[in-house]
Amino acid sequence: MAEKWKHTALLVIDMQNDFILDDGLMRVNGGKAIVPNVIKAVEIARQRGILIVWVVREHDYLGRDVELFRRHLYTPGKEGPTTKGYLGAQLVDGLVIKEGDYKLVKTRFSAFFATHLHSFLRSNGVNNLVVVGVQTPNCIRQTVFDAVAHNYQPVTVIVDATAAATADIHDANIYDMRNIGVATPTLEEWYETKL
Repeated sequence: MAEKWKHTALLVIDMQNDFILDDGLMRVNGGKAIVPNVIKAVEIARQRGILIVWVVREHDYLGRDVELFRRHLYTPGKEGPTTKGYLGAQLVDGLVIKEGDYKLVKTRFSAFFATHLHSFLRSNGVNNLVVVGVQTPNCIRQTVFDAVAHNYQPVTVIVDATAAATADIHDANIYDMRNIGVATPTLEEWYETKL
């Protein structure tokens, strides 16, 4: 394993049924199309010995831990988006947490906000991040900007393993992230990276 990969983590963000499936409560239009590339990114990471961090949203049944603007989606007797223990919160088919992987539960857009992600990564020698998942203007962008603020370097977003509601929204956010020094290769370009 190359030295860089020992200090790299792959963050797989919000690849859950409620965000990906056609009947998902918070479906991201571009999400389903990236599933094969996310699966491949995970396979490549495993081959390289990269730490895989599964970043997921899991919420209280009554929505007591969601953003105020989403509370109306959680009512007694009605399952809200990514409710802990329900089908919508599970990873989409084809993605599996394996021994040695790490699962991080978040309740906000950024994987760093009100979580222990930063201390976990640093205590495991990680200073390089690769990000895949949904959705580009929200959880991907917030996590990436926080990673840059925490001085992770490099931060990489695989452009064809991340998605938003539209290609225009995705591209505009990738442009913004590129402008703060984030690497934005395709999956193939990332795969061909040799160290």
